[in-house]
Formats: sequence, C-alpha cells, structure tokens
Amino acid sequence: MKRKTVPKVAKARRPELRLPPLEEFREDGLEPDGDYDGVAFEGLDLTGQDGAGARFLDSALRGCVLDEARLTSARFLDSVLEGIRGVGTDLAGAQLRDVELVDARLGGTQLHGAVLERVWVRGGKADYLNLRSAKLKDVVFEGCVLSEPDFGGAVLERVEFVDCVLLGADFGGARMKDVDLRAVQRLEIARGVEALSGAVISPVQLLDLAPVFAAHLGVRVVE
Repeated sequence: MKRKTVPKVAKARRPELRLPPLEEFREDGLEPDGDYDGVAFEGLDLTGQDGAGARFLDSALRGCVLDEARLTSARFLDSVLEGIRGVGTDLAGAQLRDVELVDARLGGTQLHGAVLERVWVRGGKADYLNLRSAKLKDVVFEGCVLSEPDFGGAVLERVEFVDCVLLGADFGGARMKDVDLRAVQRLEIARGVEALSGAVISPVQLLDLAPVFAAHLGVRVVE
C-alpha cells in the first residue's frame, strides 16, 4: 500500500535584521516625506504627528505613542518597531519590508492597501486591525492576539500564524497561498470561510469550524 504524500506548506521567510549604530531623533516632530536613516525614536509621544510618505530605513521605534498619527504611504525598511502604542494610527498604503513588530498594542490601526513583506509580528495585541486589500508575503504572526482583524480582499502568501489568538477574523474575498493556521491557539472566523481554500488547518480546527462551514454551505445540522 502506498503511503499518502502530505503536501508541504512553504514556510514564510523571516526578516534578519542587523541594525547599525543609531542616531537619536532630536527634531520637534515627524515631517511628511521625511527621510529617517539610522534613527532611534525612543519613548516619544508622536500623537497626531504627520509623517505621511516618510521613509524609515535601518531605524528603530521603541516605546513610542502613535495615537492618531498619520503615516499613510510611509515606508519602513529594515527597521524595528518595539513596544509601540497606537489608537487610530493611519498606515494606509504603507510599505513594511524586513520589519520586526514586537509587543505592540494597537487599536483601530489602518493598514488597508499596505504591502507587508518579510514582517515578523511578535507578541502584543491588535484590535480591529484593518488589512483590507493589503498584500502580505512572508509574514509571521507569533504569540500575539488579533481581535476582529479585517483581511477582506487581501492577498496572503506564505503567511504563518504561530501560537496566536485569532478572534472574529474577516477573510471575505481574500486570496491565500501557503497560509498556515495550524498553530493558532484559538481560531474564530466571522466571515470568508470560503477563502480558506489556500490555507492549511489542523483536524481539530476542522471540527471547531464545522458549524461555520455548514452555515456557509447552507447545510442544516439536526439531531
């Protein structure tokens, strides 16, 4: 008897960051289209700042407050964002490439239309994260809590969810390839279960999601 061949799931490539010596940020605030190369932002209150279109290269934001900050179309390249706090932070259309996001606390953050490539999200919690129509490639969510994230219309390729909690997720219209959900601690899908055709789940998760699949197919389960 031939043994079944289990299809392999392509692993996401994590960023490998080696920041150079950084220069402390000493300006009054962020500027639209600003260029920040090798800069350390440490414990700053950047509430309401306008950094739309700014470029952050080989930089670090640690312990900063980004409430209502406007960072639309900003670019974060080879950078670390650690311990940041933000409610209503606008990162629509932003680009994050080779970025580590560590222990962030975010609420209502706008990342619709953003491009995330080789991004490692470790720890922290994000409520109502808006990733509609975003493109995620080689992205790892690890040890974090995502409450009611919106992936509607997003494209996900080589995305891993590891030891995290995913509550009330919306995958409506999303397209997936090599998306690994097997290591999610708690998986709740509010919408878009049909988008899981490009994802991998565990047998236990299949049982947990059975009512959602049945509802999507219009199947009535009667004792």
